[in-house]
Amino acid sequence: MIRQICMQAVRKRRTPVRGGGRQKCRRRPGSIGAVSAVLAPLASPLERLSAREIQVLKLVVEGRTSKEVARLLGVLPTTVDTYRSRIMVKLDVSDVPTLVRLAIRHRLIDL
Repeated sequence: MIRQICMQAVRKRRTPVRGGGRQKCRRRPGSIGAVSAVLAPLASPLERLSAREIQVLKLVVEGRTSKEVARLLGVLPTTVDTYRSRIMVKLDVSDVPTLVRLAIRHRLIDL
């Protein structure tokens, strides 16, 4: 919700830059856009995931197979595989062990 409000404030402040079609955002000190720009790098990459993707991620990093996750969530194993691949794309991760390290680092699971 806060992110949407920040993005709306940023969109309202955009003005064209001379010489090109690009737009630049001017931020006044203390504005919502300025605060958003400072806080954005501090946000967890897990915030990019939906609630269902977080649910699948927790089960995957616990070491459960696609069949087990599918049975627990009431979906097909291919659906679990699709969720896992989308999670990996969103988090810019190429393999499951790296996914596990990321989940531990961001305290999604305990050791």
